[in-house]
Amino acid sequence: MSAVTKLLLVVFAVSWGTNVSTPFLSTYRDRLDLSDSATMAIFTVYVLGILTALLIAGALSDRIGRRPVVLASTAASIAASLLLIWGKDVYALLLIGRLLLGVASGAVLGVSAAWLQELLGLGQERRAALLSTIVTFAGFGIGPPISAVFDFADAAPLVTPFIVHAAATALTLIGLRTVPDTSPRSDRSLRPSLGIPVAARPRFVRLVAPAAIWVFAFPSTSFALFPVLVSDSLDAGAVAVAAAAGAVTAWSALLARPIVGRTGIRAGLLVGGSFGLLGWLIAGIALETDRWVLVLPAALLLGCASGILTAGALGLLAEVAEPEQRGRINSTFYLLAYPGMAMPVLLTTLATVLGIGRSIAVVWCMAAVAFVFIASNLRSAEA
Repeated sequence: MSAVTKLLLVVFAVSWGTNVSTPFLSTYRDRLDLSDSATMAIFTVYVLGILTALLIAGALSDRIGRRPVVLASTAASIAASLLLIWGKDVYALLLIGRLLLGVASGAVLGVSAAWLQELLGLGQERRAALLSTIVTFAGFGIGPPISAVFDFADAAPLVTPFIVHAAATALTLIGLRTVPDTSPRSDRSLRPSLGIPVAARPRFVRLVAPAAIWVFAFPSTSFALFPVLVSDSLDAGAVAVAAAAGAVTAWSALLARPIVGRTGIRAGLLVGGSFGLLGWLIAGIALETDRWVLVLPAALLLGCASGILTAGALGLLAEVAEPEQRGRINSTFYLLAYPGMAMPVLLTTLATVLGIGRSIAVVWCMAAVAFVFIASNLRSAEA
């Protein structure tokens, strides 16, 4: 097995862990008598862990090496899955478990993207970005259907899927120990830094930054919010619908590779934004009309949007990042992207005042403005 394959298996396993609990959000809500906002907090609290990890993981891996950071973070993903088992009846433990998942995924995804680029070598930046995106979203998508199978079989669904994930992830650690560490071992300070090289700043500010927040704002609503809201109109099968929406959201990101290959990474940002806006429009119709089935085509568009935006942004950054800066610049991108995971909490909070339909409309307009800004900068660059 090649070093690249071993690393990608770790990325897949850690990504898988982030969504083992997602189909059970409505179950946790009913079991613990939670409000919609408190339920969404179970999903989004791990953003705090992600942001903490991204502030230091990239710089740490540039200094001490990629392998030790990824090894420790993968072990944290295993511990988080086990903690969520005990959290099934204790809301605070659910939040702590999700927070630990955030620390693990933030470190692994940011650092492994740089590690993969270095393993593949110069001239393979686009391939590295696409592989990283595809494997990450494939992992995101495997968790929900596995959880749904255990729920359908009534095989301790709030316990067994987490044990399976922990065991599988532990196996990936064996192979990771033999992957060569490619970090240039910079002696720079570990102090949190945005890590954007001067040459990359115009591109980052005008194209990457305004797209970053929507990378996870689009799919987070499809993973967590919309399935929970439509579950009230279902007599049964809420876990199955949530699992289907989660899997479709994640796996549709696999379409990123052919789409970005055809459009190019710059135009891909606009295509991704258009898919996301259309997905939210369809989801809004689903919620207003209680037609839960529309959540699935919305999930397809929202997941595809996320994959395209991720591949496009990472590809743009890979073109300008120096080897000793890759850990920092990739972690900086994810640092801006992951707050979008809080979108379900934002929408449910706004909904207490505006209603869910108007809340979606407000955020839809914000996203539209961001992508109009990107379009204008693309035209300026081409002029």
